[in-house]
Amino acid sequence: MRIALFTETFLPKVDGIVTRLKHTVEHLQRLGDEVMVFCPEGGLKSYQGAQIHGVSGLAFPLYPELKLALPRPSIGEALEKFNPDLIHIVNPAVLGMAGLFYAKTLHIPLMASYHTHLPKYLEHYGLGMLEGVMWELIKAVHNQARVNLVTSTAMQSELSDHGVERVRVWQRGVDTELFRPALASRDMRDRLSQGHPDAPLLLYIGRLSAEKEVDRIKPVLEAIPEARLALVGDGPHREDLEKHFADTHTHFVGYLAGEELAAAYASADAFIFPSRTETLGLVLLEAMAAGCPVVAANAGGIPDIVTDGENGYLFDPKDDNGAIAATQHLLDRGAERELMSRNARIEAEKWGWNAATQQLQKFYTAILDADSMPFAA
Repeated sequence: MRIALFTETFLPKVDGIVTRLKHTVEHLQRLGDEVMVFCPEGGLKSYQGAQIHGVSGLAFPLYPELKLALPRPSIGEALEKFNPDLIHIVNPAVLGMAGLFYAKTLHIPLMASYHTHLPKYLEHYGLGMLEGVMWELIKAVHNQARVNLVTSTAMQSELSDHGVERVRVWQRGVDTELFRPALASRDMRDRLSQGHPDAPLLLYIGRLSAEKEVDRIKPVLEAIPEARLALVGDGPHREDLEKHFADTHTHFVGYLAGEELAAAYASADAFIFPSRTETLGLVLLEAMAAGCPVVAANAGGIPDIVTDGENGYLFDPKDDNGAIAATQHLLDRGAERELMSRNARIEAEKWGWNAATQQLQKFYTAILDADSMPFAA
């Protein structure tokens, strides 16, 4: 198959969507498909054998790391030359509209996938009054696709409830070869804790943006004053968070990658994740693969990953003391934490990227075999 992938975000940006797309492109190419990626310009011309067509764009004011790539005629020229069997639009917003337009104009089957819970993001940027409008836009765009993929059963239910049709779950995936418990090290603990490796070490990895609600970790630190917190990643909210955590034992580590990132997961005592806007939460799977027990909000797609009391702890996001109690419980029970660590790794081992990509191929094939008819369950 020849797949044209339209995405609003790709390398060199670092986030969970890019991680999924990187592995998807790599495994599709490895399995014999040809992929062409249409994305905001990032300096790359190819990735793992796939062509990249970069489109210049402007920084999004509310989130400068996000580039808005505006559709232009060169996209159509490159698309016609590539001659795809199918177009897959990822989180369609601006560039995704070009994918939708050319799918309709050139009569190419269209798939869409939903990875960012935009209606819930709006309230964190003071735009909550637009949530209803956003749902109408999502429905109008996604209902043009033969299949709409989501990454959790919670998102499948929510999109269906808001009128999006033909919604299917694209199974989760994680790199269990990279993220593994064996990479735990005292040197990494020393680095993350700023020279206090024997103190309880709490970890957050991900974007430092308002919708991730990283500020809600502070009461946990105040309740466990001997603990240290390492925040790995960057984003538009970093400066505000540095002020917020100024009087705590918090280390802003910046970006880590490869085995350094995997070692950070493996070396921490607990991974704290307060976000209530996750469609899945890939970083939770990475933490679990590394054997790091998680404490996460019982919201969005997270319960699809975390089984409370078995491979991590879930807390009520409306309960301010929930994260505190769960973290204290985890740190106070060494034997239970070890069991939870093993269970977390066992769960993660079920979800390799190759299996997730083969499932995606089956969705692609079903669309093409349907001969322009809507996909049926």
